[in-house]
Formats: sequence, structure tokens, C-alpha cells
Amino acid sequence: MTAIPGRETGCVLAAVVDAVDWDTAISRIQSWSAARESRYVCITNVHSVVAATHDPEHARILAGSDMATPDGAPVAWMLRRAGYRHQERINGPDLMWRYLAAAQRRGESIFLYGSTDRTLAALQDRLSAALPGLRIAGAVSPPFRDMSASEDAAVVDAINAAGAGTVWVSLGCPKQERWMAAHRGRVNAVMIGVGAAFDYHAGVLRRAPLWMRNLGLEWFHRLLSEPRRLWRRYLVTNTVFLLRAICQLTLRR
Repeated sequence: MTAIPGRETGCVLAAVVDAVDWDTAISRIQSWSAARESRYVCITNVHSVVAATHDPEHARILAGSDMATPDGAPVAWMLRRAGYRHQERINGPDLMWRYLAAAQRRGESIFLYGSTDRTLAALQDRLSAALPGLRIAGAVSPPFRDMSASEDAAVVDAINAAGAGTVWVSLGCPKQERWMAAHRGRVNAVMIGVGAAFDYHAGVLRRAPLWMRNLGLEWFHRLLSEPRRLWRRYLVTNTVFLLRAICQLTLRR
């Protein structure tokens, strides 16, 4: 894989994250898509960063990505502390929506991979209504179990035959990152792991109000929406991130 001109990265705990703005992130994906290059992009939030601290394979996948954007206000804040003073939060739902709006204008085909059949159906309806003319080349909801080699090969063939420039992947962290890394060189498109973006854009989950997003409180809104499922994850993950971030900043000084 060729080097990426002008690429700058920083370390947030054990994760390699790109210092990148919105225009650069979107233009990179667009250029790779136009050339039908097999690349993968990780959207790196606090959960993903903390996973890299105890899972060397996940850390390797993030480091090996073609771009890892800083999702989550704390991740962007850590990059600003590392010297990238104007670093913004480049999150999955907004990246997906901005890119698809531009893809609609260019007539570029996209592919949807992940989530459930019900969510995919609702997502396609929403995209067709909001972005008329957007070319959705295909959509696949994979089984929750591991797929056989023949099933996996059939999915790869379907994606490549569809001719999409980008594949939007919603499998959750770290499953989507592992899937993308395993399929670089096989899927002839840019794979972008966007987590819960399918659920938000399909209307399955309600996204935090803009003011909460601007204050870095989107995680808190999600916790309030699904407390039984997410309380342990956020309690443990946020605590680990805070403690390790303090250590990293202290050592840097």
C-alpha cells in the first residue's frame, strides 16, 4: 500500500490516531474510492482507544489502518495536547452523512454492510428520502455467527461486483475493525467502520442533541438511552481512559 502524503499521526494511549480535519478526511476517502483502492478507515473513540491498551491485535489494526479519525471529544483533546491544536472530533455518523451527501452529487455508488435486515431497510428508506439519487449498490446484514470461508467469499464477490467505491461497515468495535483489516486487499473499495451510525441514521437510536455533541457528552446521552447495556462499559472504559491519559500526559511533561 502506498504512503499517504502529508499524513500526521499521534498516539492516544496505545492507539495511533490521525491528526486530520474534515476536508482532508473526506478528500482522502474520495480519492481512494475513485481509484477503487482497497483501504480501511477506523473511527477511533474512547472505547477503541482503551481496547488497544489491552488487546495488542486491536492496537496493530489501528496502527495499520489507512486512516484512524479521532472520534470522541477526549480523543481529539488528547491530540490537541500533543500539539495538534486545532484538532476536531471526526465522528462516524457525521462522516458518513457528509460523505454520502457528496457521493450523491458525484453519482458515486456506496455499499452498506452490517447491522440487521430491519435496520438496513429503514436506513435505505431514510437515505433515499434525504439524499434522492444516492446510488446504493447493495446492502448485506451478515449473521452474528462466524461465517464460513465460502460465505465470506460470496460476500466479497457481491461487494466487488456491485462496483461501489466505499463500503460502510456497522459491526461494532472491535469486530468491524477486524473485519476491515482482514478484507483489505480482497474488497476493492474503501471500508469505513462507523459503529452505531446505521442505527442513528435509520432512526433506530436517537442521537444526542447538538449542544450535547458540542460539549463532548454524546456518550452520556447514549448511556441514558441504554443504561442496562452500557453502564458497565462506560464506567470501566472511561475510568481506564482517564487514568491512562493522566499517566501519558504526566510522562510527556
